[in-house]
Amino acid sequence: MSLLAVGISHQTAPVTLLEQVAMSGDDTVKTLHELLDCEHVSEALVLATCNRVEIFAEVDRFHGGVTDVSRVLARHAGTGVEDLSPYVTVHYEDQAARHLCTVAAGLDSMVVGETQVLGQLRAAYALAQAEGTIGRELHPVTQRALRVGKRVHAETGIDKAGASLVSVALDRVTARIGDLAGRSVLVVGAGSMGALAATTLARRGAQVTVTSRTPATAARLAESVGGRAADLEALTTELSGADVLVTCTGATGTVVGTDVVTAATTGRTTPLVVVDLALPRDVDAAVAALPGVHVVDLASLQGERAARPGEPVAGSVAADDVAAAHALVELETSLLRAERQAAAVAPTVSALRSQAAEVVDAELLRLSTRLPDLDARARAEIARTVRRVVDKLLHEPTVRVKELAGAPDGTDYAGALRALFGLGLAGESTDVLADAVSVDASATTTLDQLPAEREIP
Repeated sequence: MSLLAVGISHQTAPVTLLEQVAMSGDDTVKTLHELLDCEHVSEALVLATCNRVEIFAEVDRFHGGVTDVSRVLARHAGTGVEDLSPYVTVHYEDQAARHLCTVAAGLDSMVVGETQVLGQLRAAYALAQAEGTIGRELHPVTQRALRVGKRVHAETGIDKAGASLVSVALDRVTARIGDLAGRSVLVVGAGSMGALAATTLARRGAQVTVTSRTPATAARLAESVGGRAADLEALTTELSGADVLVTCTGATGTVVGTDVVTAATTGRTTPLVVVDLALPRDVDAAVAALPGVHVVDLASLQGERAARPGEPVAGSVAADDVAAAHALVELETSLLRAERQAAAVAPTVSALRSQAAEVVDAELLRLSTRLPDLDARARAEIARTVRRVVDKLLHEPTVRVKELAGAPDGTDYAGALRALFGLGLAGESTDVLADAVSVDASATTTLDQLPAEREIP
């Protein structure tokens, strides 16, 4: 079995495509079970955020696993695999583990150093556990990634500059209309992103109004930030008196249409800034063309990032902090690799000892037929002696193979042991993964860049 990561994120895909593959809670549950129904997938975790949908899976074949996962993504997006190929990134084994750790640390985020993705990964892990789609292979990988995320934020200074996407978007609002203190802001959506937005706005002194499809939830959030709750049906009225609209719901369709914004801005003399952080977007794209309305959304933030390649959106993350965070990722990934490789050797060691035990038993049986008059005491002593000799002969190679399995040289010591002793393990894959996959660990490989599957002679 091998770890595979297949997904779409802001790194390679436009927001329009991210909207197409975006998943709600029900979509994620359905996708998890679709994945487990695939031929080559035994475990799965889906990380769906506002700028990525990535699937981490344990698979028995590389190409078969990539094909299975890509087809599930394509079906969910309502398109063909060939249309997604230029945007679907693929990571395998160490690269997949490193990628998940990098994501958890906020180093792969649109805003470098943001912490929200760590909570999103924790929620994705809990959901996979609840749905029974994660097992003994993905458990340690995900737990290690969560550990890395916590260490990076606790032990480096990346948090000092690693703002959330909400904070960065609100910085753009401030640049447009000035300080938010005393400004009237309408927040549509009371989920995790809505709560983060309302809390951040309250800290900046804004007068916050919260509305949601669930009035009780909106009321609780409004009370927690010293704001007020409003009925979603009064959206036009509430918007007409707001300086800023922040929307971040989990809806799959348009929540704020052009007609609503047009009606709310008719006759007003002050500008309206709309911040749409939802995926798919909550606000009709045509709203950006209305006079007196300025829109900040994921597409504009992504465009800003693309205009400054290599520089985080927040623009102030210290290079030393980023380097320290990457060093922690490398350290934890190497520890995880050693653990996984040592665990992978265990079946080989067990098979070797079982084979040795079978040989000893067969020879003792042969001895009993050749020397039927041998007394029981002598027979027992011979058996103990033979078993001690075999145990001593196997001790060093089995201990050493476990130690060497975690070495970074890439040598398949377990495979060598199987070949030397003629061990055949049930379910062993014939997919030549190391040869089939040649991917730079520091680069992003898209699906259409992968080599074709090689025939095994």
